Amino acid sequence: MSNETPSSTAPFIAITGASGLIGRALLARLRSNGWRVRRLVRSVRPGDADAIVWDPARGVLDARDLQGVEAVVHLAGEPIAQRWTGSRRDAIRESRVRGTTLLARAIAALDRKPSVMLSGSAVGYYGDRGDEAVDEESSPGTDFLAGVAGEWEGATSAAKDAGVRVVLLRTGIVLSPRGGALDRLLPPFRLGVGGPIGTGRQWMSWISLDDHVNAMEHALATTGLHGPVNLVSPNPVTNAEFAATLGRVLGRPALVPVPSFALELLYGEMARATILAGQRVLPRALLRTGFRFAHPTLEEALRFELAR
Repeated sequence: MSNETPSSTAPFIAITGASGLIGRALLARLRSNGWRVRRLVRSVRPGDADAIVWDPARGVLDARDLQGVEAVVHLAGEPIAQRWTGSRRDAIRESRVRGTTLLARAIAALDRKPSVMLSGSAVGYYGDRGDEAVDEESSPGTDFLAGVAGEWEGATSAAKDAGVRVVLLRTGIVLSPRGGALDRLLPPFRLGVGGPIGTGRQWMSWISLDDHVNAMEHALATTGLHGPVNLVSPNPVTNAEFAATLGRVLGRPALVPVPSFALELLYGEMARATILAGQRVLPRALLRTGFRFAHPTLEEALRFELAR
Protein backbone atom coordinates (compact mmCIF):
# COMPACT_ATOMS: atom_id res chain seq x y z
CA MET A 1 0.00 0.00 0.00
CA SER A 2 1.02 3.60 -0.57
CA ASN A 3 2.07 5.84 2.31
CA GLU A 4 0.14 8.73 0.76
CA THR A 5 -2.80 10.14 2.70
CA PRO A 6 -5.71 7.80 1.89
CA SER A 7 -9.31 8.76 1.26
CA SER A 8 -11.91 8.13 3.96
CA THR A 9 -13.11 5.06 2.06
CA ALA A 10 -9.68 3.48 1.57
CA PRO A 11 -9.23 0.06 3.20
CA PHE A 12 -7.79 0.11 6.70
CA ILE A 13 -6.92 -2.10 9.65
CA ALA A 14 -8.74 -1.41 12.91
CA ILE A 15 -6.95 -2.10 16.22
CA THR A 16 -8.20 -2.17 19.79
CA GLY A 17 -5.65 -2.03 22.60
CA ALA A 18 -3.28 0.00 20.43
CA SER A 19 -1.81 1.76 23.47
CA GLY A 20 -0.61 -1.50 25.05
CA LEU A 21 2.81 -3.12 24.64
CA ILE A 22 1.80 -5.37 21.73
CA GLY A 23 -0.60 -2.86 20.20
CA ARG A 24 2.02 -0.11 20.04
CA ALA A 25 4.50 -2.40 18.33
CA LEU A 26 1.95 -3.69 15.82
CA LEU A 27 0.68 -0.18 15.07
CA ALA A 28 4.20 1.02 14.28
CA ARG A 29 4.92 -2.02 12.10
CA LEU A 30 1.72 -1.74 10.08
CA ARG A 31 2.16 1.97 9.49
CA SER A 32 5.79 1.45 8.44
CA ASN A 33 4.51 -1.08 5.90
CA GLY A 34 2.10 1.48 4.43
CA TRP A 35 -1.15 0.37 6.02
CA ARG A 36 -3.80 2.89 7.00
CA VAL A 37 -4.58 2.05 10.64
CA ARG A 38 -7.46 3.26 12.80
CA ARG A 39 -7.48 2.84 16.56
CA LEU A 40 -10.59 2.08 18.59
CA VAL A 41 -10.44 4.32 21.68
CA ARG A 42 -12.78 5.33 24.49
CA SER A 43 -12.21 9.06 24.05
CA VAL A 44 -10.77 11.16 21.23
CA ARG A 45 -8.07 13.74 21.88
CA PRO A 46 -7.09 16.62 19.57
CA GLY A 47 -5.21 15.25 16.59
CA ASP A 48 -6.77 11.78 16.81
CA ALA A 49 -8.01 11.88 13.22
CA ASP A 50 -7.60 8.12 12.84
CA ALA A 51 -9.60 7.20 15.96
CA ILE A 52 -12.92 5.38 16.23
CA VAL A 53 -14.82 5.85 19.49
CA TRP A 54 -16.13 2.80 21.27
CA ASP A 55 -17.09 1.93 24.84
CA PRO A 56 -17.43 -1.81 25.43
CA ALA A 57 -18.80 -1.40 28.95
CA ARG A 58 -21.75 0.63 27.62
CA GLY A 59 -22.08 -1.27 24.34
CA VAL A 60 -21.13 1.77 22.25
CA LEU A 61 -19.74 1.16 18.75
CA ASP A 62 -21.23 2.45 15.51
CA ALA A 63 -20.69 -0.26 12.88
CA ARG A 64 -20.68 2.45 10.22
CA ASP A 65 -17.30 3.59 11.55
CA LEU A 66 -15.89 0.25 10.44
CA GLN A 67 -16.98 0.62 6.81
CA GLY A 68 -13.94 -0.10 4.63
CA VAL A 69 -12.12 -2.16 7.24
CA GLU A 70 -9.88 -4.83 5.71
CA ALA A 71 -8.87 -6.49 8.97
CA VAL A 72 -9.54 -6.13 12.69
CA VAL A 73 -6.99 -6.81 15.44
CA HIS A 74 -8.58 -6.96 18.88
CA LEU A 75 -6.12 -6.74 21.78
CA ALA A 76 -7.97 -4.73 24.45
CA GLY A 77 -8.67 -6.05 27.94
CA GLU A 78 -8.26 -5.34 31.65
CA PRO A 79 -4.71 -6.20 32.87
CA ILE A 80 -4.40 -9.63 34.50
CA ALA A 81 -1.25 -8.90 36.56
CA GLN A 82 -3.01 -7.58 39.67
CA ARG A 83 -4.55 -9.04 42.82
CA TRP A 84 -7.87 -10.68 41.89
CA THR A 85 -10.53 -9.23 44.11
CA GLY A 86 -14.11 -10.06 43.22
CA SER A 87 -14.52 -6.81 41.31
CA ARG A 88 -11.21 -7.29 39.48
CA ARG A 89 -12.19 -10.79 38.40
CA ASP A 90 -15.44 -9.39 37.02
CA ALA A 91 -13.56 -6.60 35.21
CA ILE A 92 -11.05 -9.04 33.70
CA ARG A 93 -13.84 -11.23 32.33
CA GLU A 94 -16.26 -8.53 31.28
CA SER A 95 -13.68 -6.34 29.54
CA ARG A 96 -12.79 -9.24 27.29
CA VAL A 97 -16.16 -10.85 26.70
CA ARG A 98 -18.20 -7.66 26.27
CA GLY A 99 -15.64 -5.95 24.08
CA THR A 100 -15.17 -8.97 21.84
CA THR A 101 -18.93 -9.56 21.53
CA LEU A 102 -19.55 -5.92 20.65
CA LEU A 103 -16.82 -5.87 18.03
CA ALA A 104 -17.78 -9.22 16.48
CA ARG A 105 -21.42 -8.16 16.15
CA ALA A 106 -20.44 -4.84 14.57
CA ILE A 107 -18.28 -6.69 12.05
CA ALA A 108 -21.12 -9.10 11.27
CA ALA A 109 -23.46 -6.15 10.59
CA LEU A 110 -21.26 -4.72 7.81
CA ASP A 111 -22.29 -5.14 4.18
CA ARG A 112 -18.64 -5.48 3.21
CA LYS A 113 -17.01 -7.42 6.00
CA PRO A 114 -13.29 -7.57 6.81
CA SER A 115 -11.44 -10.60 5.53
CA VAL A 116 -9.99 -11.46 8.93
CA MET A 117 -10.34 -10.78 12.64
CA LEU A 118 -7.40 -11.45 14.96
CA SER A 119 -8.70 -11.68 18.50
CA GLY A 120 -6.55 -11.83 21.62
CA SER A 121 -6.52 -14.80 23.94
CA ALA A 122 -3.85 -16.37 26.16
CA VAL A 123 -2.07 -19.64 26.88
CA GLY A 124 -3.89 -19.45 30.21
CA TYR A 125 -6.59 -21.26 28.21
CA TYR A 126 -4.74 -24.52 28.98
CA GLY A 127 -4.50 -24.06 32.76
CA ASP A 128 -1.59 -25.39 34.82
CA ARG A 129 -0.49 -28.56 32.98
CA GLY A 130 2.75 -29.45 34.76
CA ASP A 131 5.22 -31.06 32.34
CA GLU A 132 2.56 -31.93 29.72
CA ALA A 133 3.24 -30.42 26.28
CA VAL A 134 0.09 -28.86 24.82
CA ASP A 135 -0.87 -27.46 21.43
CA GLU A 136 -3.94 -25.94 19.78
CA GLU A 137 -5.76 -29.29 19.87
CA SER A 138 -5.36 -29.70 23.64
CA SER A 139 -8.27 -29.43 26.06
CA PRO A 140 -8.85 -26.30 28.15
CA GLY A 141 -7.96 -25.95 31.81
CA THR A 142 -10.49 -25.58 34.60
CA ASP A 143 -9.30 -22.52 36.52
CA PHE A 144 -10.44 -18.89 36.36
CA LEU A 145 -8.10 -17.82 33.53
CA ALA A 146 -8.97 -20.86 31.44
CA GLY A 147 -12.65 -20.02 31.84
CA VAL A 148 -12.07 -16.40 30.86
CA ALA A 149 -10.06 -17.43 27.79
CA GLY A 150 -12.78 -19.83 26.69
CA GLU A 151 -15.51 -17.18 27.00
CA TRP A 152 -13.25 -14.59 25.35
CA GLU A 153 -12.69 -16.82 22.33
CA GLY A 154 -16.35 -17.82 22.16
CA ALA A 155 -17.36 -14.16 22.00
CA THR A 156 -16.00 -13.96 18.43
CA SER A 157 -18.77 -16.26 17.19
CA ALA A 158 -20.84 -13.55 15.46
CA ALA A 159 -17.90 -12.67 13.19
CA LYS A 160 -17.11 -16.31 12.48
CA ASP A 161 -20.75 -17.12 11.73
CA ALA A 162 -20.81 -14.16 9.29
CA GLY A 163 -18.00 -15.76 7.27
CA VAL A 164 -15.06 -13.76 8.62
CA ARG A 165 -11.80 -15.68 9.11
CA VAL A 166 -11.18 -15.53 12.86
CA VAL A 167 -7.75 -16.20 14.38
CA LEU A 168 -7.56 -16.61 18.17
CA LEU A 169 -4.19 -15.37 19.40
CA ARG A 170 -3.25 -17.51 22.41
CA THR A 171 -0.35 -15.41 23.58
CA GLY A 172 2.37 -16.51 25.98
CA ILE A 173 4.85 -14.37 27.92
CA VAL A 174 5.89 -11.55 25.58
CA LEU A 175 9.50 -10.49 26.08
CA SER A 176 10.24 -6.78 25.91
CA PRO A 177 12.08 -4.34 28.17
CA ARG A 178 9.29 -1.84 27.52
CA GLY A 179 6.57 -3.69 29.41
CA GLY A 180 5.28 -7.01 30.65
CA ALA A 181 7.06 -9.68 32.68
CA LEU A 182 10.60 -9.01 31.42
CA ASP A 183 10.34 -5.31 32.25
CA ARG A 184 9.41 -6.18 35.85
CA LEU A 185 12.19 -8.74 36.17
CA LEU A 186 15.02 -6.56 34.88
CA PRO A 187 15.63 -4.34 37.96
CA PRO A 188 16.37 -7.18 40.44
CA PHE A 189 18.35 -9.17 37.87
CA ARG A 190 20.46 -6.13 37.00
CA LEU A 191 21.20 -5.70 40.72
CA GLY A 192 22.29 -9.35 40.93
CA VAL A 193 19.40 -10.38 43.20
CA GLY A 194 17.27 -12.18 40.62
CA GLY A 195 16.63 -15.89 40.51
CA PRO A 196 14.07 -18.66 40.10
CA ILE A 197 10.50 -18.13 41.27
CA GLY A 198 8.97 -20.73 43.55
CA THR A 199 10.25 -24.20 42.68
CA GLY A 200 11.61 -22.98 39.33
CA ARG A 201 10.18 -26.13 37.72
CA GLN A 202 7.12 -24.45 36.18
CA TRP A 203 7.25 -24.11 32.40
CA MET A 204 7.30 -20.70 30.73
CA SER A 205 5.97 -20.35 27.19
CA TRP A 206 7.51 -17.15 25.90
CA ILE A 207 7.92 -15.20 22.65
CA SER A 208 9.93 -12.13 21.73
CA LEU A 209 7.87 -9.02 21.01
CA ASP A 210 9.45 -8.94 17.56
CA ASP A 211 8.30 -12.48 16.77
CA HIS A 212 4.86 -11.77 18.23
CA VAL A 213 4.38 -8.89 15.79
CA ASN A 214 5.80 -11.03 12.97
CA ALA A 215 3.31 -13.77 13.85
CA MET A 216 0.38 -11.37 13.79
CA GLU A 217 1.44 -10.15 10.35
CA HIS A 218 1.68 -13.81 9.29
CA ALA A 219 -1.85 -14.42 10.61
CA LEU A 220 -3.21 -11.41 8.74
CA ALA A 221 -1.70 -12.61 5.45
CA THR A 222 -2.16 -16.40 5.70
CA THR A 223 -5.67 -17.21 4.50
CA GLY A 224 -5.45 -20.84 5.59
CA LEU A 225 -4.82 -19.91 9.22
CA HIS A 226 -7.88 -19.76 11.46
CA GLY A 227 -9.05 -20.77 14.91
CA PRO A 228 -6.66 -20.97 17.88
CA VAL A 229 -3.00 -20.13 17.23
CA ASN A 230 -0.39 -20.35 19.98
CA LEU A 231 1.86 -17.29 19.85
CA VAL A 232 4.84 -18.78 21.67
CA SER A 233 8.36 -19.86 20.80
CA PRO A 234 8.89 -23.51 19.83
CA ASN A 235 11.30 -23.76 22.80
CA PRO A 236 9.57 -23.26 26.16
CA VAL A 237 11.82 -23.33 29.22
CA THR A 238 11.43 -23.89 32.94
CA ASN A 239 11.46 -20.86 35.19
CA ALA A 240 14.88 -21.90 36.51
CA GLU A 241 16.23 -22.05 32.96
CA PHE A 242 14.72 -18.65 32.23
CA ALA A 243 16.39 -17.11 35.29
CA ALA A 244 19.77 -18.64 34.46
CA THR A 245 19.59 -17.46 30.85
CA LEU A 246 18.54 -13.92 31.76
CA GLY A 247 21.36 -13.73 34.30
CA ARG A 248 23.86 -14.93 31.69
CA VAL A 249 22.68 -12.39 29.10
CA LEU A 250 22.94 -9.57 31.66
CA GLY A 251 26.26 -10.84 33.03
CA ARG A 252 24.81 -11.05 36.54
CA PRO A 253 24.25 -13.91 39.01
CA ALA A 254 20.74 -15.35 39.12
CA LEU A 255 20.79 -17.37 42.32
CA VAL A 256 18.39 -15.61 44.70
CA PRO A 257 15.10 -17.52 44.71
CA VAL A 258 11.74 -15.83 45.22
CA PRO A 259 9.70 -17.99 47.62
CA SER A 260 6.19 -18.97 46.60
CA PHE A 261 4.62 -17.80 49.84
CA ALA A 262 5.85 -14.23 49.31
CA LEU A 263 4.13 -14.01 45.95
CA GLU A 264 0.96 -15.59 47.31
CA LEU A 265 0.88 -13.02 50.12
CA LEU A 266 1.20 -10.21 47.58
CA TYR A 267 -1.03 -11.46 44.77
CA GLY A 268 -3.07 -14.39 46.10
CA GLU A 269 -4.82 -16.45 43.45
CA MET A 270 -3.25 -14.46 40.61
CA ALA A 271 0.22 -15.65 41.67
CA ARG A 272 -0.88 -19.28 41.93
CA ALA A 273 -2.62 -19.20 38.53
CA THR A 274 0.08 -17.34 36.57
CA ILE A 275 3.53 -16.81 38.09
CA LEU A 276 3.66 -20.13 39.94
CA ALA A 277 1.69 -22.14 37.36
CA GLY A 278 3.09 -23.30 34.05
CA GLN A 279 2.16 -24.20 30.52
CA ARG A 280 4.50 -26.02 28.14
CA VAL A 281 2.87 -24.75 24.95
CA LEU A 282 3.93 -25.50 21.37
CA PRO A 283 3.12 -23.31 18.31
CA ARG A 284 2.04 -26.08 15.94
CA ALA A 285 -0.40 -23.93 13.91
CA LEU A 286 2.26 -21.31 13.17
CA LEU A 287 4.84 -23.91 12.21
CA ARG A 288 2.34 -25.83 10.08
CA THR A 289 1.64 -22.71 8.01
CA GLY A 290 5.30 -21.96 7.36
CA PHE A 291 6.03 -19.31 9.99
CA ARG A 292 9.73 -18.93 10.79
CA PHE A 293 10.81 -17.53 14.13
CA ALA A 294 13.48 -14.84 14.04
CA HIS A 295 14.38 -15.61 17.68
CA PRO A 296 13.56 -19.27 18.38
CA THR A 297 15.73 -19.70 21.49
CA LEU A 298 15.45 -17.76 24.72
CA GLU A 299 19.02 -16.45 24.68
CA GLU A 300 18.61 -15.18 21.10
CA ALA A 301 15.34 -13.48 22.01
CA LEU A 302 16.72 -11.84 25.16
CA ARG A 303 19.84 -10.61 23.40
CA PHE A 304 17.74 -9.11 20.60
CA GLU A 305 15.16 -7.46 22.84
CA LEU A 306 17.79 -6.17 25.28
CA ALA A 307 20.26 -5.27 22.50
CA ARG A 308 23.01 -7.29 24.21
